[in-house]
Amino acid sequence: MTNDRTTLTSSELADLLTDAAQNVAGIPAAEYPTAAARSYLHPVLGPLAAGPRVITGLNDQFEGFMAAEPRPTGSAALFALASYASALGWLTESFAELTASVDEICTRVGIPAGPSAPIAAESGGTKPDDEFDFAFSALELEAVRNAAEAAGLAPVDYVEVLSQSLLATARITDACMEISSGLLDDANLLREASDRPLLGDDPGSLPALVRSLLARMEATE
Repeated sequence: MTNDRTTLTSSELADLLTDAAQNVAGIPAAEYPTAAARSYLHPVLGPLAAGPRVITGLNDQFEGFMAAEPRPTGSAALFALASYASALGWLTESFAELTASVDEICTRVGIPAGPSAPIAAESGGTKPDDEFDFAFSALELEAVRNAAEAAGLAPVDYVEVLSQSLLATARITDACMEISSGLLDDANLLREASDRPLLGDDPGSLPALVRSLLARMEATE
């Protein structure tokens, strides 16, 4: 594939969007080694570690388009640019929300938010085990208590922060799947369109990601 972004065909632009979609979709599945003392963070650490790499890759690609001389002006290139910009903005916002959620969890258990910082030996949990009334089987309850002990947390506190971690993971997963799906939709439109103009007054001619973002903005108004 040529590095001259001013001469990329619709098919080549579609390939770029497809690559971006695959990278974004891989964020939720990323793994990161997690010590037993921080097992409650295991669901979020993989996405937290993978997100910056993917965001950097999207940003580099976008800046490459914007820095090209002459700047791309064809309808297919502009369509791809709009899709890329939307994906980058949406993913960056979602990752910021994930980071904020992890910070809240770390604050809750009294540890620094940095991934390499040592965990505190005690969490300061205040609820005794006899208040631990979640609907677990005896085997599950034992596993939770063991994990909580390794993390220096009361079982109730452990379940609380693990639940927050799982919720944050669900949110970034949903965002990544929506972004990836939108990029793939836009890639398919580029492949089908060939050199036919894509941008016009019809809202349906906008990239799928742009339409999704507009819908999200309208929903919050």
